[in-house]
Formats: sequence, C-alpha cells, structure tokens
Amino acid sequence: MIQMSRKGWNNVVIFSMLLMIFFLNGLHYKLNPSDDKAKIQAVLPEQSFVLTVAFPGYKIERIGTSWRIELPQGSNQAFSEDALGALVAKWQSLQLLVVEAPKQLEPALSAAQFWLATQELPLSYQLYPSDNGFVLFDKQQQRWFELDSVQAKALFLPIEL
Repeated sequence: MIQMSRKGWNNVVIFSMLLMIFFLNGLHYKLNPSDDKAKIQAVLPEQSFVLTVAFPGYKIERIGTSWRIELPQGSNQAFSEDALGALVAKWQSLQLLVVEAPKQLEPALSAAQFWLATQELPLSYQLYPSDNGFVLFDKQQQRWFELDSVQAKALFLPIEL
C-alpha cells in the first residue's frame, strides 16, 4: 500500500474537488440546456419606451401622450391616433419564435427602426419572405424570428404582402 504524506493527501483532495466541480457544472448544463433557438422571445426590450418608429416612406412619432404620423407628400392614407398607438403597442408586446437563419434570402420587403428612450441608436428590424411565411431579422441581436402573414401585415402597415 502506498503511504502518502499529509501534503500528498491534501493535493489529492484538492484535485478531486476540482474534478467534482467541473463534473457538476457540466452536468448542470446538460440537465438545463439554455437553447435560445427554440424559444419565444420578446422582439423589443421589455419595458421599452418607444419615441419614434420609422418605416420606408412614413414615420410615427410620440408627441406627449399621443402619436402623429408623417406621410410622404400626396399620400391619401389616413390613420387615427388610436390606430397608431395600437400599432406601436403591438410591437411592444410582440413575442415571436426564434428560428435559424434562412438558407436562401430574397430581398427585404420592408424595414422598421425604433428609437427608444433608453438607447442612443435605433433598433432595426427587416422583414423577409420565407418558405413558412415571413422572417423578421433583428440587426442588433442578430436573431431571426418567424411570423405569419397576418402578423406581418399587422406590423408593417400599410404595405401589401
């Protein structure tokens, strides 16, 4: 039988504890995988205070507690203040399934930029057609979201999809 000194046994105990810590840490990640790819996530940050939303051709701005829209010259479309508030509220409460990046990408159909009170730069989102409907690309977080045609039409008024 091998006789070890007290210092030798201390080294054995230290290395065995380190091995046990590494094993348990790895086991924890195996039991609770944090796979973000199969999750439903909020598109905009939680509790975000939207100041301005810009789409190609028009912009929605917060004026105090109400909303106004800037349309291009000669546009005959009319939006009520309630409809503008509802559109912004849809974006703020929007939670979508995070998906893999599409293999083939057609040109973007539309884009949206959000200026938030807590961030200096705008958040950018691009809408693309896909095999299953549409995908929304979050440029800042580099995430892809899946959405259907009803959601896409509701979020990107007044485009025709």
